Amino acid sequence: MFRAYSSPSGGGWVGANMRNRETTASIVGQRARELRGRMTHAEAILWQRLRAKQMCGLRFRRQEPVGNFVADFYCAPARLIIELDGDSHSERAESDAQRDAILRAEGYVVLRFTNEQVFNDLTSVLETIAAHCAAFVFTENTN
Repeated sequence: MFRAYSSPSGGGWVGANMRNRETTASIVGQRARELRGRMTHAEAILWQRLRAKQMCGLRFRRQEPVGNFVADFYCAPARLIIELDGDSHSERAESDAQRDAILRAEGYVVLRFTNEQVFNDLTSVLETIAAHCAAFVFTENTN
């Protein structure tokens, strides 16, 4: 799940001075490190299939800072963000949609799955991720 953090001045990246951006980046980075130490069961299952360049030879990172957010999984070359939503996300659907829109506007692809999808239909989750990765790899190889 994405975690958003604004700068101490409340201005986020827009209009914030360099010191506030550095402070925000530091806070987001620290939070990402904390989250890496406590993956959910669904995240652990998916991570075992994404790690070590198993997906189309692309490197994924887990709990990775992306701007003001921490992505569950991120593939930098493909600009692909994968989010796993637990029960608490039903209450945060609107804020998740806003974050997804911001990230898509910045050129990221955001794939969102529920924990239940990972538990009950991992094959379909992996096929969806693989389709996006394969499209990226094909595009890169044809340029």
